[in-house]
Amino acid sequence: MSHNSVNDSVAGSGGRWQRAVIHLFPLPALLIYTVIIVYSMLAAFGYSFFSWKGLSRDAFVGFDNFVTLFTEEPYNDTFWRALGHNAYYFALEMVVQNGIAFLLAYIIYTKVRGAEWFKSAIFLPRLLSVIVIGFLWKLILNPNTGVLNTFLKTIGLNSWARSWLGDPDTALTSIIMVNNWFGVGFSLLILLAGLQSIPSEIVEAARLDGVKGFKFLRTIIAPLIVPSIVIVTVFSFIHAFEAFELVYAMQGSQGEPYMSTDTLATYFYRNAFGGTSGGDSVSIGLGSALAVIMFAIISIISAVFMNVTRKHQVDL
Repeated sequence: MSHNSVNDSVAGSGGRWQRAVIHLFPLPALLIYTVIIVYSMLAAFGYSFFSWKGLSRDAFVGFDNFVTLFTEEPYNDTFWRALGHNAYYFALEMVVQNGIAFLLAYIIYTKVRGAEWFKSAIFLPRLLSVIVIGFLWKLILNPNTGVLNTFLKTIGLNSWARSWLGDPDTALTSIIMVNNWFGVGFSLLILLAGLQSIPSEIVEAARLDGVKGFKFLRTIIAPLIVPSIVIVTVFSFIHAFEAFELVYAMQGSQGEPYMSTDTLATYFYRNAFGGTSGGDSVSIGLGSALAVIMFAIISIISAVFMNVTRKHQVDL
């Protein structure tokens, strides 16, 4: 065997060893993910088929927990009400948060003066904890000493001042608007990345053809940033149907006032850890069944949406 052949063989085995070592690096993260996420999902799926006495598993009941959630009072009313609140959460997040994010991203994309500072300022709230955000906005929305009502009264809009979190008509909307303020920076960055990935040749050709204004956004910009729109939409859907932290920080887990801020996640929390419908005893079986339903809703709708929108994606 020639000297060059030996060197090639050693180099080849060294390269294979390096690739094998590189593939080992994700294993710790994969192990943590498997233990915390995958095991939890499988455990919840198994728990949902049993009745429970406190924290002790009792008899196998099949799909009875699912049937209870959908058909028996007060569980079915609470479930459908919470599901409606999650849907409203998603709709408002899409229209307000992502709508504003797109407008701001397009303004920054046009390279206005101070765009980089503007982008950083909008993203800044995202660096704070959700619990901190909830606590601060709860102070701002306080009906007696809050900054918002004080400001409205100062400028003569006394009739607009109200108990934002104490009124069933405004409590959920107030929480969602706080969420939109908190999350607009994240959506902005994703949409801006999509805008900046558009080849300048396409933009220049469209402008030379006289395409401008809303027609330019609809026929040129929108089709070319479909991947970014899909990412933002799926993230918003997942976030809206998992909404818990901000709701809990601002209103607790009981859906106050009068269940007007209840979501699937807070309903799950009460079932699994704080009693059914705010009662004194936990119901791990019902909570697990609700967790399985939430996972099914999020995964199926997200997969369908991504599959449908992929057909309308424009390849650059």
